[in-house]
Amino acid sequence: MRRRVLAAAPPPGGGRKEKAFWIHRALTCDPIDIETLRKEAVSDGGLLSQEIRRKVWPKLLSINIYNLPPKPGSAIRVNHRDYNQVEMDVRRSLRRFPKGMPEEERSVLQGQLTDMILYILRSNRELHYYQGYHDVAVTLLLTVGVRMGTAMLQALSTHHLRDFMDPTMDRTRHVLSYLMPLVQCESAHLHDFLLRSEVGVIFALSWLITWYGHVLSDFHQVLRLYDFFLASHPLMPVYCAAQMVLMREEEILNCECDMPFVHQLLSKIPSNFPYETLISRTHSLFQKHPPADVERQASLQRLKSISAASFHSLLISTSQQRPDFVLRQQNSSDSNALPVVRSQNTLVKVAVWGLSASLGAAALAVTQTALEWGPELLLGLF
Repeated sequence: MRRRVLAAAPPPGGGRKEKAFWIHRALTCDPIDIETLRKEAVSDGGLLSQEIRRKVWPKLLSINIYNLPPKPGSAIRVNHRDYNQVEMDVRRSLRRFPKGMPEEERSVLQGQLTDMILYILRSNRELHYYQGYHDVAVTLLLTVGVRMGTAMLQALSTHHLRDFMDPTMDRTRHVLSYLMPLVQCESAHLHDFLLRSEVGVIFALSWLITWYGHVLSDFHQVLRLYDFFLASHPLMPVYCAAQMVLMREEEILNCECDMPFVHQLLSKIPSNFPYETLISRTHSLFQKHPPADVERQASLQRLKSISAASFHSLLISTSQQRPDFVLRQQNSSDSNALPVVRSQNTLVKVAVWGLSASLGAAALAVTQTALEWGPELLLGLF
């Protein structure tokens, strides 16, 4: 029989400590309190730190940390139809890695990135690679490691990103088609200006298909948006795009009403953009104008979003998750898992040695963080 594990009272004073308390409590409830995790991921400050993200992100996608895919190997690259394109995109992804990272360390990570992507494509023949997919994959790799990142990329590819992975761009265009009706719902004047400028919506394409990872230079801003999108409906990135345009209304209306000028303005997101305000207002925009209403008002029903249609099943799956300590107990009671449990300390030592030898001080810092959360998380990084 399942039970809820109750923690002590939250620390006084509120703020980050209280948010961390509620996240920890939600993670240790049985079943996991997924609604609280979603709420904290959306609310001011998001998930606070990389350590907490490594715990919460998998839960938002219903991933069992004791049942991760194997570490992808380079053998999967052989004769894959998308290998050349993936390899080119990964080579061009230098700016997505931390500044100052030694070339040999970055090279190892780029190899893992290529292997992650090709593993997903080989495992799901119906999915088609698109340029920008690697931007999502590298964010996961840098945050949760290669094995957990592969598991999360698999879940995202069959849910949130599924519309972008069709053989044609029809569903991608369908998702983009929500943008202008959402702007019109809030500002008819701005909507008319954009129509007269003939700017279209192509300026937002890279925003959606990379979850803004390709266009933002600050990794912390990218992570904050990922907190939001992982906890939300699959169409939330296009709502975010609409809200970003709405928040720049005055700036846009002061621009010359001509396609090149408006496109150039919209394509460049200001470095000082207020992302917490953006997330709060986007969340309100979604509640005020849910997808079904927008589809009906703007006659967008000719093509259905696979991502949106699969979201209900993901919600059910996430609501039925057991906390990690229960999964660990179940894993330990499995006779087939006993050798793994008995040798866990040895595996951790080998993992630390292997990671520090191949990736150096930057990765060792990640390792130390993982150890603070438990050996099982460290093993999931490989």
